[in-house]
Amino acid sequence: MSDFFPVWCSGWEEKANEHLPHLLGVQPLPHIELDRHRAAGTSTPGHWKLGAIDAYAGPDRPLAWIDDAFNDACHTWAQRRPGPTLLVQTEPPTGLVTAHVQRLRTWAQTLDGPKRA
Repeated sequence: MSDFFPVWCSGWEEKANEHLPHLLGVQPLPHIELDRHRAAGTSTPGHWKLGAIDAYAGPDRPLAWIDDAFNDACHTWAQRRPGPTLLVQTEPPTGLVTAHVQRLRTWAQTLDGPKRA
């Protein structure tokens, strides 16, 4: 079993699979539909991705979110979320690096039961 069940949470939505897997050397992944949650006016304010992520993961599922644009609302949401939650801040010029991956793996090992995020 892998440590994570990755999904794209990108403004590219389903188009992420047209380019990113080829560039990154990964298999195509499912994606979170952002626009439908944004348009629905979800109850999770503060960051344009939060409503969709919250709806996808639910309140209790372990979740690791990797992004280069967290704001205060993201950190507040993560602290208040009942399920285990890890925010990993990346930098646009470098993206995900080995130290981030190690942090994610270490965090996943602390979870009880299936390690899915």
